[in-house]
Amino acid sequence: MAQQVFCRATVSAGWLSGALKTRPPGPALRVLDSSWYGPGGKDARKEFAERHIEGASFFDLDRCSDRSSPYEMMLPGEAQFAKYVSGLGINNESHVVVYDCDSSGMLYAPRVWWMFRLFGHNKVSVLDGGLKNWLRQGLPVTSQATDVKPEEFRSRFNPSLLKTFEDVQENLAIRGFQLVDARSEGRFRGPEPKPGEGIEPGHIPGSVNLPFSSFLTADGYEKSPAEIRQLFQEKGIDLTKPLTATCRRGVTACHLALASFLLGKEDTAVYDGSWSEWFHRAKPEHKAFETSRSKA
Repeated sequence: MAQQVFCRATVSAGWLSGALKTRPPGPALRVLDSSWYGPGGKDARKEFAERHIEGASFFDLDRCSDRSSPYEMMLPGEAQFAKYVSGLGINNESHVVVYDCDSSGMLYAPRVWWMFRLFGHNKVSVLDGGLKNWLRQGLPVTSQATDVKPEEFRSRFNPSLLKTFEDVQENLAIRGFQLVDARSEGRFRGPEPKPGEGIEPGHIPGSVNLPFSSFLTADGYEKSPAEIRQLFQEKGIDLTKPLTATCRRGVTACHLALASFLLGKEDTAVYDGSWSEWFHRAKPEHKAFETSRSKA
């Protein structure tokens, strides 16, 4: 059973609870809390210290990013990623299970799942339903710190899973891949700005809108493969053809990568800079939006 789960993109709370009881603490199974809150929000690290799944470590999405970039939460380099996850006691044989504390059930965990795959580690899963449903099932949490010894993790970058600004810009002319935006319809079309973000709503021309929340049940679990397939079909997305996901800052786009992976499509790429980068770098004619009176 332990060997089979390595190829599964999601694991249940029941499975993880059982695995934590039967496996000794160590690098074979590493659990990561990838919760994140924006400026002025809750303190994710403090929240983790107060309550987390036993044996879990905190994955800091801010720390494990390119802090020199003017855009939000951009990917770290290979060496930086390898050093960071090595410090979390992860090696190339570790099975990594990622969760977060978002009220939706899952928000940031798919981003970390995708990052591991991008850097060549496929033994990674998302905890289906997140901490929200772990607690709902009455499973235990702790405030006890996890004792972790550093391991050696060697990254193997997979360029097929990443798209850059230049890639997406070129795609405007050649249409080499489908581009799907995982933000809400309001952010995608234009009438729903968010104060303080510093960017206007809108989308990349030619992209299709499929909000990441569509993939989650009301309780915060991933929907069934049949339901997910129908969502793609309703939007005219062909899973036999190249596909790239985008969003606000390359986070919820990873939900789309996860959903397509569950249908057997393992090569969905993510535009890391997403709308945050595109809004600031693209030409005005390459930014589409709608208002009640016009469409540009």
